Amino acid sequence: MDERTRDKDVSLRERLASGGFAVTAEISPPRGASTQPITKTAANLKDWVDAVNVTDNQGSNVRLASWAGSLALLEAGLEPVMQMTCRDRNRIALQSDLLGAAALGIRNILVMTGDHPKFGDHPGAKPVFDLDSVQLLWALRTMRDQHVLLSGRKLDPAPDCFLGAVENPFAPPVEFRAGRLGKKVAAGAQFVQTQFVFDVPAFARWMAQVRDLGLTEHCAILAGVGAVRSVKALDYMQSHVPGVEVPDHIFQRLRAVPPEKQKAEGIKLAAEIVQQVAEIAGVAGVHLLVAGNEQAVPEILQNAGTPVIDGR
Repeated sequence: MDERTRDKDVSLRERLASGGFAVTAEISPPRGASTQPITKTAANLKDWVDAVNVTDNQGSNVRLASWAGSLALLEAGLEPVMQMTCRDRNRIALQSDLLGAAALGIRNILVMTGDHPKFGDHPGAKPVFDLDSVQLLWALRTMRDQHVLLSGRKLDPAPDCFLGAVENPFAPPVEFRAGRLGKKVAAGAQFVQTQFVFDVPAFARWMAQVRDLGLTEHCAILAGVGAVRSVKALDYMQSHVPGVEVPDHIFQRLRAVPPEKQKAEGIKLAAEIVQQVAEIAGVAGVHLLVAGNEQAVPEILQNAGTPVIDGR
């Protein structure tokens, strides 16, 4: 199949509400005062995904603002998912950002606590963390549904937003991860994107716990799938990304091919994982963690095939 049959006029919210298989991807804004790199990347993703995350100073490194990147995606004809972290802004700025995003037509908001500044390019920066991700979800839902700020002051009009969160099924203690997701769903999360899934059986066990808690009835789960470019990159993720669990057979598979072919093998592996997680009850879609490697998206989805490729 050379072209997507996915309906570009269907929003992420509508895709998930209809029971279709959703596909989202991710863009890292540039370290510079231009949206041109985002527009260029958007052209490669436009026919393949339902929406694209725009990261919010990921890794505590300064980049173009998420709202600016999200606006650039809208202008390029792609639906953005604007990330909002609690690290850099207090409750006044966070609520203001939601109002601004909604006013500009940015509807999808992904909430996360954020990495501590000590891990980024300004380690001396003062962290804010006025709210955590659960508190921020609750605050944004209150603004939308009750038309009031945290202060109790009325909003007119209230923002229209589709609220998302992140979750790591593999971070210890694993027995509490489904319950932690439950708190986010209770606070207002309508969709969730997970950390990298390499251990599909472990992810399936987490999904069973999620289903047992009834969370899939209220929240769409999108499994995080990434295309690994090399054994070196896989080693880095295993060592430096909290909660990423890479089974030995994944390492063995990549090491079995020459270095120049590992990128292609990583794309093939990603497509297989997409197929596998799509068969797990309660999985509503995939989030392709390919920031910096967005050109891999078409090949991943083509290899994954239908029903993933057409959203049915």
